[in-house]
Amino acid sequence: MEYLFISLVVLGFVVFAANGISKANRQPPPFVTPPPRPQPKPKKPTPSPAKPSQLQKPTKIEDDEVKHAPPPDIPASRELNGRAYVIDGDTIVVSKIKVRLAGIDAPELDQPWGQKSKWEMVRICKGNVLRVELTGETSYDRLVGTAYLADGRDIGAEIVKAGLALDGGHYSKGKYRHLEQPDMRAKLKRYGGWR
Repeated sequence: MEYLFISLVVLGFVVFAANGISKANRQPPPFVTPPPRPQPKPKKPTPSPAKPSQLQKPTKIEDDEVKHAPPPDIPASRELNGRAYVIDGDTIVVSKIKVRLAGIDAPELDQPWGQKSKWEMVRICKGNVLRVELTGETSYDRLVGTAYLADGRDIGAEIVKAGLALDGGHYSKGKYRHLEQPDMRAKLKRYGGWR
């Protein structure tokens, strides 16, 4: 038995050594250069659609005056259609164009009631396709217009009725004044000195 075991060990060593020697004596295969890979064609840069947050951002200049980008051209039809992206309580983006709602004034986002006003406008516009009738006027980097829901309701009137915007006074000629909640002007003036 011992003889058989020693024989197997010696045989294994011989096979192992022979295999190693045969590998050492082998010539490596000649190096074959692979064919060149076809180079991909350079892609033409395609302009990505602008997000509303990238549209005509105001730029700060050194004398603390904010310089706004010029307003976009007014479409010949004086009408826009599409879903709205809400900037604040009185500014929306429709068809990649900023629109200042005519005749209403809502608090800015950093003022009291500003965030509430924005989210109420989001609620009003959510899931709706709007029709915006442009007045032909501009306000900073925005066109001015009145926006309507598919059922014909004026979204400016809706936010004034909700108590989160006021009639624009001189600009609206009192169009929305009758929709204001009785205490809304006093409430908004008391918190933050707005209007």
